[in-house]
Amino acid sequence: MARTALVTGGTRGIGAAISKALKAEGYNVAASYAGNDEAAAKFTEETGIATYKWNVADYDESKAGIEKVEAELGPIDIVVANAGITRDAPFHKMTPEQWHQVIDTNLTGVFNTVHPVWPGMRERKFGRVIVISSINGQKGQFAQVNYAATKAGDLGIVKSLAQEGARAGITANAICPGYIATEMVMAVPEKVREAIIGQIPAGRLGEPEEIARCVAFLASEDSQFINGSTISANGAQFFV
Repeated sequence: MARTALVTGGTRGIGAAISKALKAEGYNVAASYAGNDEAAAKFTEETGIATYKWNVADYDESKAGIEKVEAELGPIDIVVANAGITRDAPFHKMTPEQWHQVIDTNLTGVFNTVHPVWPGMRERKFGRVIVISSINGQKGQFAQVNYAATKAGDLGIVKSLAQEGARAGITANAICPGYIATEMVMAVPEKVREAIIGQIPAGRLGEPEEIARCVAFLASEDSQFINGSTISANGAQFFV
């Protein structure tokens, strides 16, 4: 029987590429999304991947959504915590609302996504937790104190879960993408985009599919001895 994978924020950008890659590997895939019904419907029509709507920042919504996924597709063995937002501002202008919105989605949202499936993974003695962090969680970024804090915190979650889950056959790993050619990045002014590319030794933006291939490997049986690790996929822009 095919394993079931949940990808949060799984209908657009990097998340969409991950959802499609996991489906191609034979998983039953559920892609969650927060608000864009039109994009989700189009994604399901084009891919056949089931979509589910909930806000990862809300624990009760997440738990209910996960229960629905498991009722329809089976126990979730692979979780890809990809959902995230930005609310950028220089620190002296950042509002408490901007801080809490990003913390609630990008950091607490990982807890809300993983916590409901953790007992089942422990019981079945198998699980893959994959968190999509960011290069800016490793090096920081101007006007992203909130975002960088969450993405650094996600790495702490992974390292701790790896230690707790190892004996139960559960792995927890993170991927830190650099600048990827998503709709959001491609929408920035060309001069800004050229300046970003100028900082990447590879001389180009990454592709969403390159991140998806990292996820597919970490979700597989072949990755079982890789636990608590971070894959930096950034074209040599930053080393840890």
